[in-house]
Amino acid sequence: MNTLPKRYTVTAALPYANGPVHIGHLAGVYLPADIYVRYLRAQNRDVKFICGSDEHGVPITIRAQKEGITPQQVVDKYHAIIRDSFQDFNVSFDVYSRTSSATHAEVSSEFFKKLYADNKFIEQTTQQLYDEQAGQFLADRYVVGTCPNCGNENAYGDQCERCGSSLSPTELISPRSMLSGNTPVLRETKHWFLPLDQYEPWLREWIVEGHKNDWKTNVYGQCKSWIDQGLHARAVTRDLDWGVPVPVPGAEGKVLYVWFDAPIGYISATKEGFPDEWEKYWKDPETKLVHFIGKDNIVFHCIIFPVMLKAHGEYILPDNVPANEFLNLEGDKISTSRNWAVWLHEYLQDFPGQADVLRYVLCANAPETKDNDFTWKDFQARNNNELVATLGNFVNRAAVLTQKFFEGKVPERGELTEIDEEVFRQLAEFPARIGDLIENYRFRDALAELMNLARLGNKYLAETEPWKLIKTDAARTGTVLHVALQVTAALVPLLTPFLPESAAKLAAMLNFGPGDWQSAARAEQLPAGHQLQEPELLFAKIDDAVVQAQVQKLLDTKQANALATTPVTATKENVSFDDFGKMDLRVGTIIAAEKVAKTKKLLKLTIDTGLDQRTIVSGIAESFIPEALIGQQAMVLLNLAPREIKGIESQGMLLLAENADGTLALMQPGSAVRNGSSVL
Repeated sequence: MNTLPKRYTVTAALPYANGPVHIGHLAGVYLPADIYVRYLRAQNRDVKFICGSDEHGVPITIRAQKEGITPQQVVDKYHAIIRDSFQDFNVSFDVYSRTSSATHAEVSSEFFKKLYADNKFIEQTTQQLYDEQAGQFLADRYVVGTCPNCGNENAYGDQCERCGSSLSPTELISPRSMLSGNTPVLRETKHWFLPLDQYEPWLREWIVEGHKNDWKTNVYGQCKSWIDQGLHARAVTRDLDWGVPVPVPGAEGKVLYVWFDAPIGYISATKEGFPDEWEKYWKDPETKLVHFIGKDNIVFHCIIFPVMLKAHGEYILPDNVPANEFLNLEGDKISTSRNWAVWLHEYLQDFPGQADVLRYVLCANAPETKDNDFTWKDFQARNNNELVATLGNFVNRAAVLTQKFFEGKVPERGELTEIDEEVFRQLAEFPARIGDLIENYRFRDALAELMNLARLGNKYLAETEPWKLIKTDAARTGTVLHVALQVTAALVPLLTPFLPESAAKLAAMLNFGPGDWQSAARAEQLPAGHQLQEPELLFAKIDDAVVQAQVQKLLDTKQANALATTPVTATKENVSFDDFGKMDLRVGTIIAAEKVAKTKKLLKLTIDTGLDQRTIVSGIAESFIPEALIGQQAMVLLNLAPREIKGIESQGMLLLAENADGTLALMQPGSAVRNGSSVL
């Protein structure tokens, strides 16, 4: 294994407090970070795991404006949801803070003032769009207009979400303010910039030369590309009233740019949680700093934040930034705006007590080197075929057979055979092998090795067949179960980083402490005569109906998105009021419905109009089950001239609306009314 640092500071990217956390965030950032930290703790290493809610920036103010609440109310709501979700998912932060805290305002302000006093910034006056009616400069996301590349009329000032182009507000055609709807004007404003270009030689030495062999290829490649293209000065302040005020004269009405103050949140959170010792986790060169992030944050954590730390001069630099790629959902990119996501807090409600199942699936399918896909069918298959049938099956068989044949006590170990010694030989290799993979940020491979240990146990029991052996050789059966139970004991510390709830449950079943990483290699953790507790299942099968309900939830989301984005057809030519007044629209009740023979689309309906009962033939068979229509009220055009359809005289027309997917919906009164009531 690697030479051990004196201590570790591990950070996970601050989740933006503009919505809940979804499984993409978990797979890419928080789960691998938690596995790494739990492993370090099992090694009895000094580690602090730091995170918090990122609570500043324009999207917060836009959401607050839309919902008619304050930015503080927005972040208070989502900070609580995110914090509680992480806790219920067993993410073991030492500190989970927030960037709206007083400590963060103090630390980030002092950081800015240090760079300001040391002349590390460039002060520039630039022209930015200004809303004269609202009386303020407009941040990028407060400007919308026509994209110059694809013609999207609702492109934002920083990006077009239709074609993906990066933009600046002044590039938009016919820009307009989201605050007033008016056309903004250009005005001069002063800001402070971090001159990244001045640090290019140092970054090339530190990253391109210094981390070529130890950073992940996707991280190293993106950083090198940015450096090779040439860096530019980047503003660290902006005109906004939500954020940390810029703490220097002449900066009234300006705040620290969110990308500048957010990474400082790692430092302020550590100071908040450990006020007397925080500096050794950020300033002592014997501390190893590791950032866990998604690929969209590589530039900020590998180039911009290190430049900030280098400019300050008192802080250590990150040793590694093991960024992951993105996790897709059912073949489509996860999108918070389209609600195309599996939200953590909803999963925990729908699958109570099964946090470890999601941890397992997300780690086994982690997007470590390329984008991966989460599907509910794969979730079900991995639970049923791997957790239940492999890991759970081995543990259950070893515990149940011990309970059945030896009153739940670890039996004596007799003379070992070659197969027993081979199990112990292989067992001794697993902790180091799994540990090396974790320390090299290969969590998916580490989990696969852990499952190989369970497979070793299953193979051993299948070959020795203690359930048959007991009939002829009780002593040998005892030895077999003794060996199997030592493997189950080894699973406890090795499982803990990945599946902490299951590891604790197994430890309780074995009446056994959590152990440490090195002890897992030992062949004699459970002594003969040790009393086990009553066995219980670690995992349960997930039925098709449960998974189908989750799939249906996503299908409903997709349909809702289609309805929201499908353009409405243009209006038809105007008709006179007299022509409209000729239509006799009434409410009737469907009292009979049947398919028209030899047709796919036609239904024959009998309608009680309050005036009579009449037949209407309608092409709605692909959208409705005939029996389900009986008893429903609908709006009917009564005075449409009769028309023969498939030999049936149709005496009117139902009023319907068409969904984006082509399905139909009845136009109905909001509550039951008398048949024959006019539609006004």
